[in-house]
Amino acid sequence: MNSDSDLQIAGDILEVPHLLQPPREHPATVAEFVGLARSIAADRSRWEHLVRFDATSRWYHRLHTGPGYEVWLLSWVPGQGSGLHDHGPSSGVLTVLEGALTERTDRGSRALESGAQRVFAPGYVHEVVNDSLEPAVSLHIYYPGLTEMPMRPRAEQRAAGATPNARCAVAEVS
Repeated sequence: MNSDSDLQIAGDILEVPHLLQPPREHPATVAEFVGLARSIAADRSRWEHLVRFDATSRWYHRLHTGPGYEVWLLSWVPGQGSGLHDHGPSSGVLTVLEGALTERTDRGSRALESGAQRVFAPGYVHEVVNDSLEPAVSLHIYYPGLTEMPMRPRAEQRAAGATPNARCAVAEVS
């Protein structure tokens, strides 16, 4: 045998079913929730026909639920925003499907173009707005499912400085 290693695997590991983990039916890790968001984003036939734009209020639609999580589809006409808020005990993945949105936090603003993803932990305080001249569509996954979305007065955030987000993790996914 021509090998530079003394380690050899006998047989085919795929022939030993008890060593393989069964595929999960539902996501359970941050990476799997990000993957779910990407797969839904890529399958426009799953969401595009549902989108509505409402000039008087933000439109939203619960697209899917699974054990311990929810998937929401939101539309934003120019000028619409969420207001400053957090998501209570829920973590989340925000994915921009069409258009562009701006995320504002106590640390500044971030432009989110189509395809951008943000992952956040419970208690993360932000505001999402459509500052552009075109409508936008976004996908939001919350785990556990969204049970509260406390609105925050701007004066409260300024008085607290960086504290609201100092304890919370957030990541931009590329």
